[in-house]
Amino acid sequence: MKNWVEWHAAYDDPSSGLTRRLAHVRRRVLTALRQAPSGEIRLISMCAGQGLDVFGALAEFDRAADVVGRLVELDPANVAAARAQAVPGIEVVEGDASVTSAYYPADVVLACGVFGNVPDEDVHRTVSLLPMLCREGATVVWTRHHEAPDLTPTIREWFAEAGFEELGFDTEPGYWYSVGTHRLVGKPLPFEDRKMFEFLGQPFDGRRSPTS
Repeated sequence: MKNWVEWHAAYDDPSSGLTRRLAHVRRRVLTALRQAPSGEIRLISMCAGQGLDVFGALAEFDRAADVVGRLVELDPANVAAARAQAVPGIEVVEGDASVTSAYYPADVVLACGVFGNVPDEDVHRTVSLLPMLCREGATVVWTRHHEAPDLTPTIREWFAEAGFEELGFDTEPGYWYSVGTHRLVGKPLPFEDRKMFEFLGQPFDGRRSPTS
């Protein structure tokens, strides 16, 4: 078993790949929130860890009171750390993040720390099922390492096939992380209770080895 609480310690190092990746994720989430129309904004995050991406973005969002969110994480220590930061409207659920029934259709969907920790075929399945978890025009932010063999070009193709347009793809020389951002331009899929992936887990600091 990997210690996912210790893995979070890399966020204390400003030069770590995880910290630099986190800045991109927060920026993309904040942009999606700011572009949302007036009224309630729904957000979901799978394999949410301690919620550093979500809570960091919300801290800079002047309409944070409009956000209703669900963060799903299996590790109880990370759940406790996330709940310690919790803000009104955001629930942190200790549970299985791999099933669609853990979520509701949202305007902002985070799949960060997932695609580098599951089999390639599960990445494809998850991308193809994401329109079930999206409201019309929803934004999805995802991460994946681009160490050889680099799956990210194929993931981007899978998003296009699933009805998404790419809004951004962030990487940095010397680091292995990638942050993708896509908007659903097709129609959301009718909800079904489906298994998306089997989480394997390969912790990584973003610089010399793979990261999700």
